[in-house]
Amino acid sequence: MDAVRIIPLGGLGEVGKNMTVYEYRGEVVVVDAGLAFPRDEHLGVDLVLPDFDYLRSVDVRAIVLTHGHEDHVGSLPYVLREIKVAQVLATGLTLGLIKSKLDEHGLGNSTELREVDPADPPIEVGPFKLEFVRMAHSIPDNVAVVLDTPAGLIVHTSDYKLDHTPVDGMRTDVGKLAELGNRGVDLCLGDSTNAERPGFTQSERVVGEAFRQIIPLRKGKIFVTSFASNVHRVQQAIDVAIQTNRKVAIVGRSMRKNVNIARNLGYMDVPEGVIVRPQELEGLRPDQQMIVTTGSQGEPMSALTRIAYDDHPAVKVEPGDTVIISAKPVPGNELRVHDSINRLAKIGAEVLHQEIAPVHVSGHACEEEIRTVIGLLRPKALMPVHGEFRMLAAHAKLGREAGVPASAIVMAENGSVIELSRKGVREAERIESGVTFVDGLSVGDLSDVALRDRRRLSEDGVLIIVATVNGDASTARPELIARGFPETGPVLEEMRDEAARVLQELLRSDTSEIKLIQEHLHDAVGQLIYDRTRRRPLILPVVVEV
Repeated sequence: MDAVRIIPLGGLGEVGKNMTVYEYRGEVVVVDAGLAFPRDEHLGVDLVLPDFDYLRSVDVRAIVLTHGHEDHVGSLPYVLREIKVAQVLATGLTLGLIKSKLDEHGLGNSTELREVDPADPPIEVGPFKLEFVRMAHSIPDNVAVVLDTPAGLIVHTSDYKLDHTPVDGMRTDVGKLAELGNRGVDLCLGDSTNAERPGFTQSERVVGEAFRQIIPLRKGKIFVTSFASNVHRVQQAIDVAIQTNRKVAIVGRSMRKNVNIARNLGYMDVPEGVIVRPQELEGLRPDQQMIVTTGSQGEPMSALTRIAYDDHPAVKVEPGDTVIISAKPVPGNELRVHDSINRLAKIGAEVLHQEIAPVHVSGHACEEEIRTVIGLLRPKALMPVHGEFRMLAAHAKLGREAGVPASAIVMAENGSVIELSRKGVREAERIESGVTFVDGLSVGDLSDVALRDRRRLSEDGVLIIVATVNGDASTARPELIARGFPETGPVLEEMRDEAARVLQELLRSDTSEIKLIQEHLHDAVGQLIYDRTRRRPLILPVVVEV
């Protein structure tokens, strides 16, 4: 049976690390190569990538990137370092963002980078014919990918919303979607992020209007923080700064980099003289300043967090200033964002965020928009993607209500192998699909043991027992070094006595093997600690022979 295999390696049952494999007879096109940020239990981990080991066994003809958000392009350098990829296809802004990323990783010439445009005729990549459809989102140059395959026509929507008044005028191309529906769509993989939310997502221009209402009334400095990739949001803030005679300082490495790329490629229009260096703000009155900064997620080392803690070398928040947080906290970041808001409020700034002012809108379609897109495409089969399971289930319900047969709605997971053939769609098997951790400079499987040890260190601390042994006799009572261990005084002294007792017993019984001494010290002191405190710190016995 001639079938196309569709294998999601990330993005299902979660929001992040989107990566989907389309395979026909061993030839592969990959749509997106994203990353996720670590959860609380991933102690010390910097980034979480999809497990792309499967790509080693196939011929990767191309990686197609739908847009420039990190959850869709962030793992690309790590993939290209490990996997031979013939070419990377992306629209103009996405290509500009990834070129910069690949240069930072020393991978500038690792593969052919090919710019695509929704107006282009279909592109042949191995057995696939690729077309692109412009879709409005919270970053310019976002596209859906259409894969015309020997087994049927597939539409991968990417992230989208039906914004009828986008800042750049580039609306979702509903005409092209309807045309695809007329040609006959065999399978649609659709964005599920806001599938539980009724109604429509508001236009990006709503935020610009809020800026125009809020900023002219304020006399102090204006701080605006958003995702660095949301160049339309930054453009709207700068437009209002120009109208109110404020100079703009861009603070934060990723924000500076993305604004420079967007300006150079013509995606932002900022007159000369509007943007100043942060150091130049000193010569301006507060009502002449706007600071556009990173840190909307409360990241520990981001510019806004440093500003909130009065730790930034060039920028200060003062009473009477206004801070606009123009982003929604990513799940898991809420406490850090609230901490930044509290610090800023304590200083005396007014903090405006989406709960109290219309300063943020989503980039994802709500229920009615998803219904509209399903109605335009009229797919024979539907596979909800990009979302936690409750979001996928809500999308599936919308599909059933729109007339897609329940048997043709695929509820897949990462690692599911979905086969599309002329007979329809089915789940065929599963492959191994976990995660790949980036921890410092190392990339790969960070063992469960390492994460468990870090968890124990964070919860119960570490206790180091240093015992000095001279021949057959101990020369001194053992020393105890405690870090992150809450007990002090009498309990530590009791542990030291116990370590001394065990050591003397072992030496009296002629036990001089270092490993045995360490083991007995570990077990005896560990049991005493548990009996006294119900804690299990990491215990490291060190035996020194003199």
